[in-house]
Formats: sequence, structure tokens, C-alpha cells
Amino acid sequence: MADHMGPTYLRYSFTKGTQQEVAFLIETLELQPGMRVLDVGCGPGRHSYAFAERGIHCHGVDISQRFVDIATEGAPRGATFQRLDARNLCFDQEFDAAISLCQGAFGLAGMQGGPVPLLDPDGVILEAIARSVKPGGAIAVSAFSAYFQVQYLDDPANFDADHGVNHERTEIKNPEGQSATHDLWTSCFTPRELRLLAANAGLKAAKVWSVTPGRYRRSAPTVTEPEFLMIATKA
Repeated sequence: MADHMGPTYLRYSFTKGTQQEVAFLIETLELQPGMRVLDVGCGPGRHSYAFAERGIHCHGVDISQRFVDIATEGAPRGATFQRLDARNLCFDQEFDAAISLCQGAFGLAGMQGGPVPLLDPDGVILEAIARSVKPGGAIAVSAFSAYFQVQYLDDPANFDADHGVNHERTEIKNPEGQSATHDLWTSCFTPRELRLLAANAGLKAAKVWSVTPGRYRRSAPTVTEPEFLMIATKA
């Protein structure tokens, strides 16, 4: 999908709230200039750029070399990028904080054409993120709400209730306007599941809030918002 979309990814409406999201996270995670943040599933680098522009060093990783190349080409000072699989991060307590937002990594490991052998492959990603952060460091992860997804299913047959994964066929365009259709599997969660995954990864889940892209706020979980934002700290 990234190879086809390229920079047109940044035209989608859900990418337009970057500044608000980063400002909220800087305050909530108590980040200061000079700190280091890991952006897991960074895409073309929009959050990493915004952190770097505020004096916070941000290292973005993504499985797509195309996105890594786009992010690197226009990177401001303080933003660096690397191609990595989120399930196999190579960092050990190197960052003050870490983020994984908008299903860039966490939430995308559930199914690729069929059930996977792990109990929860997205938990593997969260564990890798946790290893990357210093003790006491903060982590912010967004995830699709299972409550919201089930309420507004286009086709109930597309939701795997056993695994909590939604499947959709989505049309995307490249910079020349040419369309292509791709399969997308997205894991959906409840706040309780997020807290259990966090505990298993050695994290203390401080808060789980209901949010929408570009409107991050301290709002108790509901069944009417599309995403949850979990804020956790490393024990």
C-alpha cells in the first residue's frame, strides 16, 4: 500500500491533525526539548517531524522502505528514520518515550489472509516498544475501538469475532491519481484488552481515553469514538 500511495498518504483527512496530536502528547507524556522519542510505524514521518520541530529528537521506524525514503528526504533536524519491522525492534532502553499512532504498526499484525499462530501478535509489537524505552519512560499507543467497529460494520462478514480483526477492501490512489485496491486487516480492542496487553509487556497503563484523529483529549472510554489512546509507563 505504501509503495502505491507514496506521498499521497498525507492527503487523507486523518493525517491533518498531526500538530494537535503531538502538542497533546508532549504535554501528557511530559516531554522536554532534548529528549528522545521512538515513532513506531512512522509512515512518511508526520509525527516525527512535529516532535523534531519542537526540539524533541524523534527516530521513526517503518516496515515500508518507500515511507522511510519519503520521510528521510524532507526531514528536519532532529528527525531520523530507519526501516524496521515493529515486531523485531533492535533497541534496548534507548528512548525516553515511544509512540505508535494511527495503526502504523500496533493493530496491523492480527491477520494477513488468515489466523496467525500467536495469541496476540499485536502484543509482540507492544513488548518490542516497551523494550525500547528507559525504565519510567512513557508510551502512547492508539488502537481501533472494538465497540465502535462492531456498531458501524459495513458488512458483518468482514469482522472476525474470534480474533477481533476487521477486514476491508480499500481503494487508494498514487500521486498520478491511479487507483488500486488492497486488503487491510486491523485489530480492534477494548480498554480492558489494552490494559492486559500493557501489563504483559511490563507496562503500567495509566489511562485509556476515547479519541478521534486530530482531537486527542482526556475523555473516558465510550462506544461512540473510533479509537482509543493508551498512555502507559514502563515499570
